[in-house]
Formats: sequence, structure tokens, C-alpha cells
Amino acid sequence: MAVDPTIIPYGSIIKINGNEYLAEDCGGVIKGNKIDIFVDSPKTQKYTVEIYIKREE
Repeated sequence: MAVDPTIIPYGSIIKINGNEYLAEDCGGVIKGNKIDIFVDSPKTQKYTVEIYIKREE
């Protein structure tokens, strides 16, 4: 998943709709409160969703 590392640090585990993703890249247009998730079967789609950052205790 591409993130803005000033918002979500690299290596963070992000939970979205029950799925977990690893923040490990920064796309050229990913700035602020946006993310980009790579999927095998692409379907261009934009939507707003709440995300949760998994914290290790």
C-alpha cells in the first residue's frame, strides 16, 4: 500500500474493511490523507472509508 509517510509511517499495518495491508511505498501523488492499494485484478475505484492503524503493544 502506498501512503504519505508523514501521516502513516512505513511498516504500519492498516486495517480496512477487515483486511490488513502493509504501508510500504509512497506513490508520487499520495499526499495527506490518501492511500493507494495495489491489487492483482485492477478496478479503478475511489471511495472514502475509515482505516485503522494496528498498534503493537
